Amino acid sequence: MSQTTYIVTGMTCGHCVDAVSGSLRALAGVRQVDVDLATGRVTVTSDDALPTDEVRAAVTEAGYELATDNGGRS
Repeated sequence: MSQTTYIVTGMTCGHCVDAVSGSLRALAGVRQVDVDLATGRVTVTSDDALPTDEVRAAVTEAGYELATDNGGRS
């Protein structure tokens, strides 16, 4: 299992959280997505580490921007 935390900008409401979560859950191997709307932190738990470009594409497709990935794996 891999867990990585990203910063997503532009989320302002529950609909935003649902859009980002749904887009990320569609990626192969994703088991769980936790979003903290107040901080913009999105923690993704997956079978293996996800390529950042795939995560960025999923977030962009949902209409938001991946600001950073802090490499926070646990």
